[in-house]
Amino acid sequence: MMKKIILIVICCLLFFIGCTNNTSNDTKRSEANVYNIKVTINSKTYELKLENNNTVEEFIELLPQAFTMNDLNGNEKYVYMDKTLITNVYSPKYIEKGDVMLYGNNCLVIFYKSFDTSYSYTKIGHIDNLENLEDGRINVKFEKNA
Repeated sequence: MMKKIILIVICCLLFFIGCTNNTSNDTKRSEANVYNIKVTINSKTYELKLENNNTVEEFIELLPQAFTMNDLNGNEKYVYMDKTLITNVYSPKYIEKGDVMLYGNNCLVIFYKSFDTSYSYTKIGHIDNLENLEDGRINVKFEKNA
């Protein structure tokens, strides 16, 4: 009987420690996402909420950066950057309007429509309340918030 009680106590302690560690990891992730980037698109300013990955760390090191981005497929703006970045590729299955992704290791993409996809990307972040960007090329500047 005593062995069962000790076993139950040990299991409860391990469960509690596991839950505590997950919470601290989630807190670290959310703290890392506090760092946001200012994005100016054709003179309108937005905030890019960043993911917590190595690609983002490298991207931040490149800032400030200004690009002229072209339209593709009536749902995204893209530019091939001079520098390649580390990738963490996954297939999101669904793109949300405002997602900012890396296609391959140097193609920066801003999606202005939501849609299903079979392509793979590395997520950089998300721009909330992104306005319609359907009119040809756009001028975009990414910079660190002061």
